[in-house]
Amino acid sequence: MQLQFKRRFSMAHRLRFDHNSKCMTPHGHNEFVVVNLQSKGGRQIDWGNANYAASFADLKRHWHGFVDDSLDHAFQLGHDDPMLGYFQQHEPELLTRLLVIEGDPTTEAVATALYMKLNAILAAHLPDFECVRFEIEETPTNSVVLGPDDIAACPIRLGDWCHRADMSLNDLLPPSSWPQIGSAS
Repeated sequence: MQLQFKRRFSMAHRLRFDHNSKCMTPHGHNEFVVVNLQSKGGRQIDWGNANYAASFADLKRHWHGFVDDSLDHAFQLGHDDPMLGYFQQHEPELLTRLLVIEGDPTTEAVATALYMKLNAILAAHLPDFECVRFEIEETPTNSVVLGPDDIAACPIRLGDWCHRADMSLNDLLPPSSWPQIGSAS
């Protein structure tokens, strides 16, 4: 049995390496992230009299907190985008609002980084569960869908932040400067 959770977030990004694309100009999308969780293979879950393995509220609390408090309205940039220098010099208070990955922040790359972040959150807070399907809908006609094999085979190094169960979106700031998932910001 799989449990599915869907969350909407707004974002902005720009893609610098496709010189023929209008995506070189910063622009935004309203996206949906859909995750399917199930209990890890071989683990016995006590359903008890409640008739569920865990409450929906418990299963989605930490992930939805990350999406709402860190990811929503973040600006997605590549690690070598010149705009990072602007923010570092002129608006350093906004560094926590920048999602930064190696290479262009395409939907494919960001979906992979966020799936890795979800895996870190699950390992820290819900170790009996795993994500078996991860989808980001960029537009009503374009989605990226990933499964565990896609993450295991990922050749891209996207950043250390996506492997930590904290509120981080980048490696511009030290890990200690990011709130932990589930703590007050």
